[in-house]
Amino acid sequence: MILKVARLGHPVLRQIAEPVPPDEITSPEVQQFIDDMIETMYEYDGAGLAAPQVHVSQQIVVMEVAQNPRYPNAPDIPLTVYINPEITPLTDEQVEDWEGCLSVPGMRGRVPRHTRIRLQAYDRDGQRLDFVVEGFHARVIQHECDHVQGKVYLDRMTSMASLTFTEEFIKYGMGE
Repeated sequence: MILKVARLGHPVLRQIAEPVPPDEITSPEVQQFIDDMIETMYEYDGAGLAAPQVHVSQQIVVMEVAQNPRYPNAPDIPLTVYINPEITPLTDEQVEDWEGCLSVPGMRGRVPRHTRIRLQAYDRDGQRLDFVVEGFHARVIQHECDHVQGKVYLDRMTSMASLTFTEEFIKYGMGE
């Protein structure tokens, strides 16, 4: 089922989401919700989607990048589900790059993100994950995990000078 996406201004996007009790992860309700999130992410060509973006204040994130028209030059990221994610930056180095968001439709902006992070979370089967990731994959994880902490990419921008409508972003080749 395609879920309704919350847009900037809806209070759910500014709340710190509730953790999912580990013993509930494999419940039919949580599994169906994860499937609905994935279907919604695909419908809107998202690189990822967090539960607060579909009006559910829980710490669930889904992501996948594979020939995504919104990110045509991005490296592939396999379909993954992160529940109760915790990020630890492994370097002070940050890189600024373009981001967009389904909850801030029609806009892009340059956002600094840590280049290398450690992610600890549960997968959709309730198994613990603990791994290191870098580059674009690290950027997407940080972006989506911000949502479960009540943040959007605009909060991370160091300057609003790069904020642009997607049409101008494409027209003037800003993403190249």
